[in-house]
Amino acid sequence: MGLFGKSAGQPNFGEARRLMVEKQLQARGIKDERVSAAMLLVPRHEFVPEELRSQAYEDRPLAIGENQTISQPYMVAIMTQELMLKSSDVVLEIGTGSGYQAAVLSRLVSKVYTIERHQRLACLAYATLRKIGYRNVTVLCGDGSGGLRENAPFEGIIVTAAAPDIPHRLLEQLAENGRLVIPVGQKMLQVCKRITRRGGHFETQDVTGCVFVPLIGKFGWEM
Repeated sequence: MGLFGKSAGQPNFGEARRLMVEKQLQARGIKDERVSAAMLLVPRHEFVPEELRSQAYEDRPLAIGENQTISQPYMVAIMTQELMLKSSDVVLEIGTGSGYQAAVLSRLVSKVYTIERHQRLACLAYATLRKIGYRNVTVLCGDGSGGLRENAPFEGIIVTAAAPDIPHRLLEQLAENGRLVIPVGQKMLQVCKRITRRGGHFETQDVTGCVFVPLIGKFGWEM
């Protein structure tokens, strides 16, 4: 029968998700079992437009409108893994997009704040998250490039858009030993970095090359 059932040609999303985790994530070095488990449970197809649902578990990003994309599953996994999350952590995501990354995070931590500058995407993400039942996610609409100072500090901050430099405003909002995972570089090619707060200094590690849409805002790229 494969990934498509005989009745009405409906995709077998559960099997597609299992293969995604096995072939795209674990086979490529994703070691964190909690990350794999979360991505096995979160229904990625619910976070893409109806006409793209049959492609939801493919190894690539997909368009979600407003010139934005839902990230490749592997990129979601590796960035989440680099956050090294605990169940008690509070996390900030900048760039809600479809809400999929926030849904994955919500299964790993106690609270997720996520900020999206496009109101339509923020509303759609909120509706999808509520429909599926992820109640520990707060979706906000606005310029997320400066973080969310009123709810800081955060054990983890993840930026799902590319910044020209590491925004110092975000570093200030990290808890002690907190991690910031962010793509940094030019608009068409970046390096995903993990920055860890250690006392009065920050340790930076390159994770992988990547290509993300630009982080637009006061502490990112100009419109």
